[in-house]
Amino acid sequence: MTVAERIRARYLVETPLDPAAVAEVMAGEQSCGTFTRVEGETDALRERARATVEAITELAPAEAPSLPNALLERKGARGPWRRAHIDISFPVANIGANLPTLAATVSGNLYDLGEVTGLRLESLQLPAAYRAQFEMPRAGIAGTRRITVVASGALVGTIIKPNVGLSAGETAELVARLCAAGVDFIKDDEVCANPAHAPLAERVPAVMAVVRAHQERTGKHVMVAFNITDETDAMKRHADLVEREGGSCVMASLNWCGHSGMQTLRRHTGLALHGHRNGYGALSRHPLLGISFQAYQTLWRLAGVDHMHVHGLQGKFSQPDSEVIESARDCFTPLTDATDDRVMPAFSSGQWAGTVPATWAAIGSDDLLFMAGGGILAHPDGAAAGVTSIRQAWSAARAGTALQEAARSAPELARALAFFGKP
Repeated sequence: MTVAERIRARYLVETPLDPAAVAEVMAGEQSCGTFTRVEGETDALRERARATVEAITELAPAEAPSLPNALLERKGARGPWRRAHIDISFPVANIGANLPTLAATVSGNLYDLGEVTGLRLESLQLPAAYRAQFEMPRAGIAGTRRITVVASGALVGTIIKPNVGLSAGETAELVARLCAAGVDFIKDDEVCANPAHAPLAERVPAVMAVVRAHQERTGKHVMVAFNITDETDAMKRHADLVEREGGSCVMASLNWCGHSGMQTLRRHTGLALHGHRNGYGALSRHPLLGISFQAYQTLWRLAGVDHMHVHGLQGKFSQPDSEVIESARDCFTPLTDATDDRVMPAFSSGQWAGTVPATWAAIGSDDLLFMAGGGILAHPDGAAAGVTSIRQAWSAARAGTALQEAARSAPELARALAFFGKP
């Protein structure tokens, strides 16, 4: 079996032991082996099914262990705490077209190994034939532009605020104002799915009535990502309701619905799937634990999502701008040379007109959802002025014009800079 027929994963590992020995433990644990060779584990079976250590690149050591490890403490390990990148390839035949098992293979028990004081899945590469067995985006970048009738420029979106608490009627009234303000995209907050005060059975028809009315008046379809996060059968019913009402998108909290749930939803509906990554920080914030966004989004793209959250530049969350930029580039990168399965990155968290120049300078593309909650709804001259200020900022950034200069002839942008940019 050639390397091209294998799945390749790169890990960052910290250990007081020989990284080469740890790499072999990792390869055995996640394929056909255990802590000792067992009856039936023949050479032929190992040749067919064992994961293979492809490369080890040792890095500078750490002064202290990053994570506690009771086993190593019992053994009196004192370091040095060696760090290395370890590349391991896995036979595709071990896994098949099985997304949960793929995730379990490249992650799984590795995080619990007694040999390590830190382990992080850094990247994941797939053979083209293997990727082809999984779901593809139904909308992706091109389809989202087509549905929203936005041929060029960033898609300007917003989030229902207050996050939760509005009735179905109040939500519809807000959506009507946002449609009139000129947004391209509206999403529910992740904490508002099917609450008693605004159940989807009432909220979807109420919201879509105003969306359809706006489309009839203007020819513009505003994409609304209804949060249908739930158990799998309920999500399918919710998606059917959205489709019946003329909707084009649903949203789900990826980490809590799971790979199987998202695959089932993708196969059930042709609606655009807006993938919300809330909870990802628990998997990623520690530099020696969890999973990087490249590997994380690879798994979710196999489930067929169309949009992936990446947070926003100069935003309100913990990620540095460099991580946000790299995450967006991951979304723009096809998983293999044989497929165009790019997904649209969704920028959010503390975004407003003032964060546009940094976004354009870093990304160099407007194939993205630029979502501002307060940056639109809290604009002192109203939501329409908030949307206009963001579009003015994008035009200025694309033209290489400083925002302060552009604001001289753009009153909405000037007001945004004065209001949101104050110390």
